[in-house]
Amino acid sequence: MDIIWLKDFEALVACKNFSRAAEERNVSQPAFSRRIRALENEIGVRLINRETLPLTLTPAGEVFLSQSRIMLRTYEETIERCQTIDAAGENVIRFAASQSLYMTHYKTLIAPLASEGGVDTDLNSTSWAADQFVSALQQGYCDVILTYWHPSMDFLGPLEVANFEYLTLSTDRYVPVSRTTADGAPEFGFAAGSKDAVPLLSYGAVSALRSVQEFALTQLLPTQKVFVVNQNALANSVKAMIQEGFGMGWLPLSLCRQEIASGRFAIVDERLGTDLEIRLYRDPRSTKQTLEVLWKQLKRSAMKAA
Repeated sequence: MDIIWLKDFEALVACKNFSRAAEERNVSQPAFSRRIRALENEIGVRLINRETLPLTLTPAGEVFLSQSRIMLRTYEETIERCQTIDAAGENVIRFAASQSLYMTHYKTLIAPLASEGGVDTDLNSTSWAADQFVSALQQGYCDVILTYWHPSMDFLGPLEVANFEYLTLSTDRYVPVSRTTADGAPEFGFAAGSKDAVPLLSYGAVSALRSVQEFALTQLLPTQKVFVVNQNALANSVKAMIQEGFGMGWLPLSLCRQEIASGRFAIVDERLGTDLEIRLYRDPRSTKQTLEVLWKQLKRSAMKAA
């Protein structure tokens, strides 16, 4: 499938007219029509209803439109990322981190050391699925990933099997929190002997923190009933839902410490918390000298903190 066909299709959807779309794409109408037909032949279905004025999409065309936009966005992001990597050269260290770790650990533990040592970093703060961080590191898409680690997590297994090097920067506490009531007590919690299910703001299957939450529920809290109100891939999204009073949920303490200190959040039960490690992983075969320098700085910093 030619990427040009996808752009033609998007232009036709916007213009709802072959002549105007062909003009926008700087091609003759016959050539434009042939390309749209070639796209339909490639897909094997009719995408455009040509009997209506203005033109409309067939049901299959509606489905393909949403997917074609995803494909085009992925294509453009990939090109941009490749150009960034090419321009970066050997001096820039490419990090990948979740949004929560970027806010709580990258900015405070890594960025200052990089700046102090004159090392340039390129950070991709992303909402990737957990296993995408692993594949990105394996395929050289980034030099370092910043991630949570807990014994219940298995997505990092391929890196450990392949002997990728890791460094534990610090530890965090994963705790169940709730918005507070007027008297400062948790709005939602686990009352002794209560049979009522507690509303839970959960993590989606692609989240690195999903397995840790399941560990807490099954190992630390095996008998309490909960019902899932919402699932999110990002801890920041879970935090926002807790703030709005939709239920309780587990969060890294570093992400909600200010809310707890101000009395807006409260820990439901400290006994239901568990420790998280904050780890950096890298490929030991990397030849970047800048990465080696920064890695040693981070190692010294972690040892001092410990």
